[in-house]
Amino acid sequence: MRNLLRCCLLALAATLPAIAAAAGNDWLIVQTGPLLDRPGQAPRKSATVLVRGERIVEVRDGHLGANAFADVPADARVLDLRDRYVLPGLIDSHVHLTSDKAGAEAQLESVTQGTAYYAYEAAVNARKTLAAGFTTVRNLGDRGGVTLALRDAIAARKLPGPRILDAGSAISTTAGHMDPTLGFSEALHDAIAAEQTTCDGADDCRRAVRRQIARGADVIKMATTGGVNSRIGAGLGQQMFEDEARAIVETAHLYGRKVAVHAHGADGIALALRAGADSIEHGTLLDADTLALWRKHRAWYVPTLSTVNGYKERLAANPGAYRGDVREKIEWRIGITGKALRQAVAGGVRIAFGTDAGVSLHGRNADEFELLVEFGLTPAQAIRAATLDAAELLGVDKELGSIEPGKRADLVAVAGDPLADVRVLKNVAWVVKDGRVEKAP
Repeated sequence: MRNLLRCCLLALAATLPAIAAAAGNDWLIVQTGPLLDRPGQAPRKSATVLVRGERIVEVRDGHLGANAFADVPADARVLDLRDRYVLPGLIDSHVHLTSDKAGAEAQLESVTQGTAYYAYEAAVNARKTLAAGFTTVRNLGDRGGVTLALRDAIAARKLPGPRILDAGSAISTTAGHMDPTLGFSEALHDAIAAEQTTCDGADDCRRAVRRQIARGADVIKMATTGGVNSRIGAGLGQQMFEDEARAIVETAHLYGRKVAVHAHGADGIALALRAGADSIEHGTLLDADTLALWRKHRAWYVPTLSTVNGYKERLAANPGAYRGDVREKIEWRIGITGKALRQAVAGGVRIAFGTDAGVSLHGRNADEFELLVEFGLTPAQAIRAATLDAAELLGVDKELGSIEPGKRADLVAVAGDPLADVRVLKNVAWVVKDGRVEKAP
């Protein structure tokens, strides 16, 4: 009975903010310890953040009550975070919410499970991600429209989860990295390829982009090179022609969509940059010419270093998780991790935070911070990559990325100073999204 009562009280506590807002008191006063309101600048020693509804109204130094603000009712809610370090809600620019398996296990699951199964999987992973302090994510490809629907359900507050910008299904050429038929019997190809995500030739690639936009995609994802997990022995170099890549980017931009590009080899990275891509994901092999091209075009780099954690942990649990040439590519990827990031930082390339969660584990997104710092960024730069810089990449920097008047009230609180030790971001105690407490100790 005591356990039952405790569960009921916890459930009631979780609904109190919504009840107060419904009653007309939509003011929230957040009293903080150190506040990193504008990543890249020095934090405030202590502060008060005034929130009304989903938006930040005012930020002031020191700890203030309702009587310090005009028009704020005396019974405004107060969130006491004076013993915590507070910073903006975090942003992961590269996740796959439907994915939680890898290698042969994931391949088998893809033909033994249906859309309903993946819908629940995505909902669980979204909740893990929000609890880890990531209030916004960019989901870069799945099948069945699962995350498009989840995006809308979360926006309507039917389910808890981060704000989602979704790519629908990723685009590649036939036999390219994201051709969904790779590794399956030819007898299954027509059924597996029903979403028409592969394209060959410029006109067909324009069709593929328009197909995703018609489905409601916020961003377009394409692959210009092979991939580590591709079940085809075609390497990691360029697998798309110039006219195809340019057609995809130009069509996406025509409709106001940005383009994220899976690319490992330097030739495929250069191809995507020349075509006008907005971000390069993974970017494992770089040379001086590619770095010069990158600086010229001002595209973002999303390193996704966390993939190696996923590979290592799955191999430790099951040494046979990956087979053949996929296993060889994974061993290579583990060995080369961080080299490209060091080159990019030295070369002046803009970095945005992204994990490839789904290959790595959902809810462990903050592991990426430690790797970013290990391979070239300062803690301050890594935090900015996951806030203001990621917001700029996603095109939401007027809404998110810092704690400023007019922006959405997304913030997280931790027990230590992440500028001194970025690993404290692995343990987020409080999460506020759109002015609502989503997680509390």
